[in-house]
Amino acid sequence: MKKQTLPQISEQIAAPLQAIASPQRVAILLAIGRGEACVCHLEAALGWRQAYISQHLMALRKADILTDRREGRYVYYRLKNASFLDLVLAAATLSGLSTESVSAWINTSTYPACECPHCAPAVISVESLKPV
Repeated sequence: MKKQTLPQISEQIAAPLQAIASPQRVAILLAIGRGEACVCHLEAALGWRQAYISQHLMALRKADILTDRREGRYVYYRLKNASFLDLVLAAATLSGLSTESVSAWINTSTYPACECPHCAPAVISVESLKPV
């Protein structure tokens, strides 16, 4: 294995930091949290348009920060490595924010406005209960 130079190492370290440097991408990482989230979940959590969120998700996937899986018509995103969330929390601490105040925004809940199977309650119609 060839020894890397300091500029090569610094470039490799800087790449994921550049990918998550925008406030919008930090918000997406917090909204995904330690679990997973679909685009409609992120729309409900963040209040942004689907196209805007998708652009950021694509950049985070290209930077190898997120991974995705398809379930029917939904695509669920998750952090490829939970250390990225730890990095965001460390940056929050360095910025003078308490870990508790930032942790409160980490995805742990469902959103009534989200239509995905993880958030939408199973609805059983009265008609489906009638005998045929």
